[in-house]
Amino acid sequence: MKYISGKYLTLSLLLLLVIPNLSSAEPLSVYVVNYPLKYFAERIGGEHVRVSYPAPPDVDPAYWIPDVDTIRAYQQADVILLNGAGYAKWVQKVSLPRLRMVDTSRQLKERYLKTKSAVTHSHGQSGEHAHEALAFTTWLDFDLAAAQALAVTAVLTRGRPQFKSDFEAGYLSLEKDLMKLDRQMKAIAAKNPTLPLVVSHPVYDYLAHRYNLNTRAVHWEPDQVPTAAQMKELKALRKEHPAKWMIWEGTPVPGAVERLAAGGIGSVVFDPCGNVPESGDFMTVMQANILNLAAIFK
Repeated sequence: MKYISGKYLTLSLLLLLVIPNLSSAEPLSVYVVNYPLKYFAERIGGEHVRVSYPAPPDVDPAYWIPDVDTIRAYQQADVILLNGAGYAKWVQKVSLPRLRMVDTSRQLKERYLKTKSAVTHSHGQSGEHAHEALAFTTWLDFDLAAAQALAVTAVLTRGRPQFKSDFEAGYLSLEKDLMKLDRQMKAIAAKNPTLPLVVSHPVYDYLAHRYNLNTRAVHWEPDQVPTAAQMKELKALRKEHPAKWMIWEGTPVPGAVERLAAGGIGSVVFDPCGNVPESGDFMTVMQANILNLAAIFK
């Protein structure tokens, strides 16, 4: 993917019409709804942006609902970057300045995926919710992630056109890294494209689709030991999908690892990185994820 090629040039031109020209020497105030967008905006914008991502570290930002003061802060931003594909539904329920809101995946709707299941459950303090309709972890398809980064580049360029060359350079550097991840994932998955895998949560749709992974999802949390009912469900699933590995969003508790191991199933982590990681950044987390998968595709 090149910065000025094909449909991505069209995307760039369209997005340049969204944000009013805010040309000045001050950094753009950018608010985002998830960590990947924060990382992209900071990589692209550098010193010319001030990126804010106010979600607490212990929540799933896809279902997080900000308080009144935080919504006011969003309202004052120069740019509000959205993930799209139904992510962060709270933005549809509050009054935000529409001309400053940018859906970074809007021009990619033909590549949206629908989730395979709709089961209501909860994530800690995020409350109950269902995984249904559109899959929204678009950035786990690294080509889609690069396209979203291009959308960010276009918006920042509109806001601070005098720094266009800096933004383009930042984008090209980020795109290079994302495409390297894309090639690595393709190479790993190609070693055994039929390898059956169970994923602990239905958030890997784009990852599985892009890289041809043979996955089936359950609804387990890494901080909880699976119940007898969950183990029974897994046993039934494995009769038609004989997976020997489960992919987790985060490091599972020892009790979960032990129960799976007793049934002949290994555990491996692929962190979607929707929120700020405890250490490292988006790129280091994804590199660690890929190394984890490489070990089971040998």
